[in-house]
Amino acid sequence: MKRLVILAAAIAAFTACAGNPEAPKRTFELPEKTDLPQDMAALQEAQTGWWAKSMENVDERTEWYRLARFGCFVHWGVYSQAGGQWEGRIYNGYAEHLMRMAKIPVETYRQTLVKSFNPVGFDADKWMDDVVASGMKYFIITSKHHDGFAMFPSDAYPYDIRLSGYKGDPMRELRDAARRHGIKFGFYYSHAFDWEHPDAPGNDWDWDHPGGDRKLGGTNWWNTEYASFLPNAEKYVKEKSIPQIRELVRNYDPDIMWFDTPGKLPLYLNVEVLKALREVDTDCKIVVNGRLARFGSYNLGDYKSTSDRAAHFYPVEGLWESIPTTNESYGYNAWDNSHKAPGHFIRLLEDAVSRGGNILMNVGPMGDGRWNEKDLNIFHTVGKWLSVNGESIYGAGADPLPLQPWGVTTMRGDTLYLHIHKWPSDGAVTVGGLDCKITKGWVVGSPSASVTWNKSGASDSNVKIAGAEADSVSTVVALILKGTPSEGTTGLLEPGGENILYAFDANLVGGGFGFGDGKRNRNYVKNWKNDSQYFTWDFRMPDPAAFEVFIDYNTASEADSGEVVLDFGQEKLHVTYSPFLEKNGTATLSAGKVELPQGQITCTLKGVRHDGAQYMQPIAVRLVPVR
Repeated sequence: MKRLVILAAAIAAFTACAGNPEAPKRTFELPEKTDLPQDMAALQEAQTGWWAKSMENVDERTEWYRLARFGCFVHWGVYSQAGGQWEGRIYNGYAEHLMRMAKIPVETYRQTLVKSFNPVGFDADKWMDDVVASGMKYFIITSKHHDGFAMFPSDAYPYDIRLSGYKGDPMRELRDAARRHGIKFGFYYSHAFDWEHPDAPGNDWDWDHPGGDRKLGGTNWWNTEYASFLPNAEKYVKEKSIPQIRELVRNYDPDIMWFDTPGKLPLYLNVEVLKALREVDTDCKIVVNGRLARFGSYNLGDYKSTSDRAAHFYPVEGLWESIPTTNESYGYNAWDNSHKAPGHFIRLLEDAVSRGGNILMNVGPMGDGRWNEKDLNIFHTVGKWLSVNGESIYGAGADPLPLQPWGVTTMRGDTLYLHIHKWPSDGAVTVGGLDCKITKGWVVGSPSASVTWNKSGASDSNVKIAGAEADSVSTVVALILKGTPSEGTTGLLEPGGENILYAFDANLVGGGFGFGDGKRNRNYVKNWKNDSQYFTWDFRMPDPAAFEVFIDYNTASEADSGEVVLDFGQEKLHVTYSPFLEKNGTATLSAGKVELPQGQITCTLKGVRHDGAQYMQPIAVRLVPVR
């Protein structure tokens, strides 16, 4: 089911970070235990002191973020000039990780990529012109990535832009350009992972340090013999991370700070970084993402950061953000031509907003400071669509309606927006769950088109569009409502079309489930281990129909096989399955055929038996009409 995010008509004014005795106190439940005594001490101090005070004005500082919905993420550094290649070898994957992938020694990196970096094509105002044209409302740039090199002058730790061939401060230029263009501005800072500093986790080719690919000490190295490395990690955080973060806050006055890879450090050091930021951010006005200090399902940030490069979204409560990128790398990779179509990002943005989330879309500029033309085409095509349809995105959010088979819905104030992906041949769509009165309707961007409507039973509305040319990606229809649609109405299926019941949208019964990261073919539900766990989807059939039923899935291991059953009430379909381990693939099984009657139906997916540690990892149940 869609997760609801209600945008308040007005956000209450709070006082600054010093605290208002009448402001609501934000708390979290302390875990029963943590990895280290320092972790629990840091959480207790945060809960009763500085963090609780910092959250008194969280609604005020995140107001612009709630309304923006769409931002620009930029991964740019000295690695960009290599474009994913080193000493004649092409490295696939994240090009900003070239130093790690090629195991480039720190001194070699300094003498080659750092010294030669001179982006003669860089123009901060040109970047911001393109950001504005793309419809983005906030901008985040890598001030220091995992290679440890600061893209700004840093007196606190002078391994920085002054060592390169560029005689300027690109971060200052971008900050100033963002202000001139009305764009909110902020920094990515790699606080935990640093391949340059001799006391930081990560570089295990120059030194025998934990946190790298050799997995010295395992995932939580501080619980192993590498606990002796803790004083080193503390030294790095106090000598480099915290001083540079303070510099960024004091010298550039950012609106947002974005952190990453907190798992490289124990929890208490991540908390110390956030505490240091809030100490220098005296008004508590900087928005902080959720990848800095988190434990269990909780984090101390202002919103939640979901998985990288997701194509589908698992349920997330509250404010959240997803970070797709134009191809498969965040930094510029000259050899990666896997750019998605602009329509992919338009629909991704619509889907995120319909579920209460933001999209921070990444681009990796070239080493000379220019955009790749393929990236620029994506940005400007998305921006052209937003220039017409932006009212359905900016300031909009989730609504009480169920999922719709023809597209998604967003809501802003009393206006409901239908984002129609499957254009109906007769120009009419049925909006499931729209049971309140419609007072006005129009096709966004098509003033000559007409929209009419009528009730369909007690729970739905028929909307008819005439005189509009369908957008090949998404046609947006706006409806002004009198009243609010009822919550809890189940969605309609299309008797004559393919219907997909995603595992991410299922009601999960039994607890203990987990989610895949949402990348293509990885939008599965995992940790299905016993018969008390199962999936249900509730929907309605407007007319009887016959379907062939398929299950898309993969498995966690080569030992995972078994049998599951799909129960539609009057009909049950038993399916046996085999292991399927292709990382970015999906196995599809035909479960058989069902004839579904008119009315309310619950589809239940349960386990019968399994070998291995768990059942299959279901991705979707697909119902294809029998012609």
